[in-house]
Order: sequence, then structure tokens, then C-alpha cells
Amino acid sequence: MENLSFYNDDKLHEECGVIGIYEKNNINTANLAYFGLIALQHRGQESAGIAVNNDGIITCYKEMGLVSEVFDNQILNLLKGDMCIGHVRYSTMGESFVTNAQPLVVKYKNGTIALAHNGNLVNAQALRREMEDQGMIFTTSIDSEVIASLIAKNYTSNIEEAISKTMDKIKGAYALTIMTNEKLIGVRDKHGMRPLVLGRLGNGYVLASETCALDTIGAEFIRDINPGEIVIIDENGVKSIQTKPEEKALCIFEYIYFARPDSVIDGLGVYGARHSAGRMLAKEQPVEADAVISVPDSGTAAAIGYSLESGIPYTVGLIKNRYIGRTFIQPSQEIRETGVTLKLNPLKEEIEGKRIVMVDDSIVRGTTSMKIVQALRAAGAKEVHVRVSSPVILHSCYFGIDTPRRDELVGATTIIEKIKEKIGADSLGYLSHNGLMQSIGSCGKGFCTACFSGKYPVDITEEGDKHAFERR
Repeated sequence: MENLSFYNDDKLHEECGVIGIYEKNNINTANLAYFGLIALQHRGQESAGIAVNNDGIITCYKEMGLVSEVFDNQILNLLKGDMCIGHVRYSTMGESFVTNAQPLVVKYKNGTIALAHNGNLVNAQALRREMEDQGMIFTTSIDSEVIASLIAKNYTSNIEEAISKTMDKIKGAYALTIMTNEKLIGVRDKHGMRPLVLGRLGNGYVLASETCALDTIGAEFIRDINPGEIVIIDENGVKSIQTKPEEKALCIFEYIYFARPDSVIDGLGVYGARHSAGRMLAKEQPVEADAVISVPDSGTAAAIGYSLESGIPYTVGLIKNRYIGRTFIQPSQEIRETGVTLKLNPLKEEIEGKRIVMVDDSIVRGTTSMKIVQALRAAGAKEVHVRVSSPVILHSCYFGIDTPRRDELVGATTIIEKIKEKIGADSLGYLSHNGLMQSIGSCGKGFCTACFSGKYPVDITEEGDKHAFERR
């Protein structure tokens, strides 16, 4: 059976996941953060870190690897504190070194802050250069240090004012958890491009990238943090400061691929959105076939929706090996491709002699789709019809999603008929932009769909474009 090596290398990748916990009756908040970060592991598998606050003293431990590889009982037992923040990272910006792992801990004139960041700034280089010209020193190559440095620089009377002034300077996507000597703070960018939620845990509170992290540690969901909102949690409870938001532009790929299917983002369940997209795909791109299969796992909900709408039976056609290590932090592409990193194996008895509809969430370069189609044919598939539960990806992302340059996106350089020939499918159909919007109950507003439309919610400068792809 053909082994499909390094499947994930042909997917878009989220940058990070963040969590923050404030629980005054629990000196072991790091243990809770550990499980919360495991729930967010899908958002980044390169490095992990937790910073704790113990009576005003902030301690941080971070390392390269999966959460379960970085932390053990001995380390967690040393991270005592009733307040903490945590982070998992996939680097779209900044080299893959432990110095760029998060949380960042910064000492400044008014104390210490720890910061964890999901997203990407498009003006980070200009801000960094401006501060370097003023004599400031940076120790990492990540945007998050620019944010932390600006907060420290803008501090005059209180941390909330410093964060608000910083938000007026930075442009791009960010969901932040920030910890001071006394407070836990959550911040969501003014467009709401990255998700952030608030939950209750006993007598305390939790901030997290997704609701699945709240569920994992037994916290009760309260609400989503609003675009442009600063939430401050301390001994007095929760306080909100609403800065002036911009037009909302939540990343549409949260629903297509990034978020866990059991999460709810801005009031919409991820599984339901993917399921609806599959139903809409069946209406728009019908085909006669014997079985519907998914490319696991992100294509599964859409494949079930396609099956129910079309009446074609759904079956498990590809078996995914879930026991994988740190696949993409190997030092070179050659080593990544030659290593046995990830396998998708066709289930021959469900494939042989059948006309197959293969549902996937997206096609980036097309290399993986081609390998899967070849494997299905080798397993005896009579026909392979590829259906994609999102529109054609035509443009790169600058807001924390790891996309290739536009000339490497197969949809931007090749017509659909040629893509079909490249991947070896008998037919190929994508969900339309309108179909995608209908599947999430939107008329097209409230989401960033720049990877499909090229309409970015924030202007991209030539320097921002150059910096983004140099770092990748």
C-alpha cells in the first residue's frame, strides 16, 4: 500500500494557540494550562511554553516540541502559580529556534510582563526599525517581541493604557494573552481576525484560542472576546475596555481547516459549518459515484455532508497514522520528505472497484492531492472524483497563516481543468465563494477571505510582503 509521506506539508498551517488562566485558589494552574495546550496542539506543533505567576514572580519554561514532549510532571511541579499563560507555536514568522518560542517574558521599568501571541503583524519590521533607531535591543526575530516592547515603551500610568496605545500602532492579526505581576489580560485585534474566548473556571477565569480548550479543562464558556477588546482579569473580577474596532474580518479558514471541529467560534460551531459546506458542495458539484470518502481529519465533516446531500454512501477510505512526532521542524525539506513522518493509507476493501468521491478541505500546491489520487487508483478505485469544500486559493496570507508565494499556489497559476489533470482526477470541483458564505450563514461580511478574493482587510506594503516571505 502506498505510503503518503509528509501530508501536512501541503496544507495551510495556523501559527499559534494561546491560553491564560487566573484561579486564585489553585497554585497549579500550569497543570491546567498543560491540558489546555494539548487541546490546542493542532494550532502549532513546533514549540510549547508556559509562564506562571507565583506571588508576583513570573517564571517561564518553553522548549521545542509537542506539549507532551516539552512538559513532564517534574517540570510542571516546578511551575507553581495561581496565574499563567501558555502557547503552542508553528512558525510562520521568525526562525525555528527556542529563542523564538513563547511566552515571551520581558522585564521593564514597571515590573515584568509575559506575552503569548497568535497572529502576525504586517508593519512589524517598520516598528522594529523605528525602535532600534531609538536604541532598543531585540533578542528574537518574532513580531511578538515588537508588541511586548511597545507595551513597555507606552507604559505611563497603567498597563491598560499602554496596551490601547500599542493597538493603535500595530497592524495585522493578533490574539494575545498577557500576564503582569497582578493581572491576566486578553486582547483581540480590531478586525477580530484571530479567535479568543473567555471562560469561567471555579472562582477564576480562562482565556483561550478555542472553546475546545475550555471544555478540556472543565471551564464554562462565557463569551467570545470582541474585536478590539481588552479584557482585564484580576482580584476584582473581569473588566472590559472596548477600543474602536474596524470592520470585522475573522479568518474564514478557522471554519474550513484550522479550528478543531468541536470548537465554537463567534457563535458558530465549526463542525456544523464544515458539514453545511459539504452539503452545499454536493449541490454545486454533483457526480455519479459509489462512495464518498474524506481526506482525514479536516475533510471528514464536509464529506459526511456531501454524502447526506447526494445520497452517496459515506465510508472510511483513508486511514491516518496519528502517532506522529515533530514532522516539520526537521532542518531541511529533503530530510522532511525522506523521513517517515505521516501516512495516509487507502482501505482497499472500501475502494476497490468503486467510483470514489474524495472530499478535502482545500488544495494548496496540489502535490498531496496527486499522491492520494494515485494511491486510491493503486488500491483499485475505478474512478476518483475530487471535491474541495472551499473555493480556489488564489492569494497568499500575511496574517499568521503559512501560505506559499502566489506563484506556488496551484489555483493561482493553473486553470481548474489543468489542476484536474495534474492531480490525476477524473473530475475536480470546488465550492464557490457564495456557497461557502451560505454554509456559514453569511452574506459575505464579517470574514477575511483574502486567500480567495485578494481583498485584504489591512493594506499590505511592499516591505511587509518581502519580510513575510523572507521569514518563511
